[in-house]
Amino acid sequence: MNVNECIFFQLSTCSRTGTHFWDKKVERYGLTGVQALVVNFLGEEDGINFQLLAERLRLTNPTLTGIVDRLEIAGMVERIPNPSDRRSILINLTEKGASISAELNAQMLTANQEFLASLSNEEEAMLRGILQRLIS
Repeated sequence: MNVNECIFFQLSTCSRTGTHFWDKKVERYGLTGVQALVVNFLGEEDGINFQLLAERLRLTNPTLTGIVDRLEIAGMVERIPNPSDRRSILINLTEKGASISAELNAQMLTANQEFLASLSNEEEAMLRGILQRLIS
């Protein structure tokens, strides 16, 4: 099989293309693409348990720890002890993080539209459906 026909090569290439596109859209906030996704996610579900956040974002604990560390240094998130479970912590947006999260949400909508502009509505729906099936 030619490597260009390999599904893993194609998915990897598409993923890198999308990641690079998103990184460019959020660099003006001083964030990487994955940091922006974390801030945006917390804008939807703030005060989430660290472990649950890692699961929802499909990130390993060490990866998420590094991301949260950098976001905390940037003043966008804070770690708070979980009052109902002393062994866990909650991740909260700061005021700065919440403000940026609202902007990132709008930026994400625009970036999605731009990135998928070459697809028809039906193709986009099909792509999203196929990706969800493969992820599951």
